[in-house]
Amino acid sequence: MQQPFVTRGWAVRFFFYNSCVPLVKNLQATLEMIKWEHSVFALPFALCGAMLAAHGVPSAHQLTWILIAMIAARSAAMSFNRLADASLDAANPRTKARAIPAGLLKPGFVWKFVVISAAIFVAASWELNRVAFMLSPIALVVLLLYSYTKRWTRWSHVVLGFALGMAPAAAWIAVRGSLDPRILLLTGAVTFWVAGFDVLYACQDFDFDQQAGLHSIPRYCGIGNALWIARVLHLCMLLLLAAVIWMFGLGTLAMLGVCAVFILLAYEHSLVSADDLSKLNAAFFTMNGVIAIVFFVFVAFDLLFHGSGKI
Repeated sequence: MQQPFVTRGWAVRFFFYNSCVPLVKNLQATLEMIKWEHSVFALPFALCGAMLAAHGVPSAHQLTWILIAMIAARSAAMSFNRLADASLDAANPRTKARAIPAGLLKPGFVWKFVVISAAIFVAASWELNRVAFMLSPIALVVLLLYSYTKRWTRWSHVVLGFALGMAPAAAWIAVRGSLDPRILLLTGAVTFWVAGFDVLYACQDFDFDQQAGLHSIPRYCGIGNALWIARVLHLCMLLLLAAVIWMFGLGTLAMLGVCAVFILLAYEHSLVSADDLSKLNAAFFTMNGVIAIVFFVFVAFDLLFHGSGKI
């Protein structure tokens, strides 16, 4: 009668030693691989979507599983991207020090990490509601597909934008169990925002993309024109953010958030030029994280206080 218990005990030990122990040993390299700090890009917009759906603060259950789903989805997408681009990263002087080409992580370990992260994402979707669970495989396909788009289209930046832009709509579904077309305005805004700063980021790989036969807007249009395209994409983002404020009947604080995003985007673009990309990392990493957080804070305070008459 003790056999099932013993078998389960060995199963738990097997899982622990084959999954948890390698993860702990490779924790620093794994966090670098998935760029966990970049979660600040999409997460604030996901929280905006959740708060808009709840007309305030969602339940603790919803917030917990939305957070888990976001982290798991991004971990699966980033680690899969590193697998798909391993040979390209090894050939690119800018990326050859990444975990896989540098030998810090083995592909087998990364594949396990992708599968576990994807499974956690699907499980988190199940905990939220039936619609979220049913749509979770489609979301995963979009997130993973992006890794190959730069091999056949210059518009891979927009695909990446949409992959992150799904976050507010997904969070709305997580709270409501249905989709309101209005939240797609925020999806569009995030899509254009991410596409714009990814165009900026791709400028530093202009020479390598030409040599490797990869597709990007800078490669086809030149760095100077690519910077203008990024500005147009960010202008589209601002217009869509203003439409979000109007469609949801938000107040002055939320509109001030759009104004703050405009100022931050203007400063971001002032950091780079066709002749000087030395501050590109500051424009990409720091400013975009600030933009996402600032907009969320203004929208959150508007939702919490505007309708209650406290401001």
